[in-house]
Amino acid sequence: MKILVKKTGIIKFAKYTFKCFLGKNGLTYNKKEGDFKTPKGTFFLRSVMYRSDRIKKPKTNLPIYIIKKNHVCCDAPNNPFYNKIFETKNFDLGEKLWRKDIMYDILVVIGYNDNPIIKGKGSAIFLHLSKKNITTTKGCIAVKKKNMINLLKYCPKKIKIY
Repeated sequence: MKILVKKTGIIKFAKYTFKCFLGKNGLTYNKKEGDFKTPKGTFFLRSVMYRSDRIKKPKTNLPIYIIKKNHVCCDAPNNPFYNKIFETKNFDLGEKLWRKDIMYDILVVIGYNDNPIIKGKGSAIFLHLSKKNITTTKGCIAVKKKNMINLLKYCPKKIKIY
């Protein structure tokens, strides 16, 4: 099953249609690190990560991992770990996944710029939770928690952003 994400901020899958939030500067086929744009295209969903101290394990057919306090997704293009999630004590290397807010309580890793990884083409592209008073992202897709839970139950394999 494919999730459809329209540039108007609407997600469609199965019997559901609901609002989502996209990159502050819109969508692009030519994503660059730090451009605040959501990449256009069709991408595999790689895995789900969640905060086990805040929510119960979501039901999904995707590989699932618990977010640890020292998880980051590297956003430094010249680093050998660029666009990879790993554990480190050096939080300057990228996007910290253990957050004070709720946005990464559940996240889906979108297979963008990961096979092969092209330096500077964008990193840490997730489907994650939205929070009050935030209507754009840095390039990810954000949805309400109840919508994320429903979406994961439907065993999505790919996401099409257009």
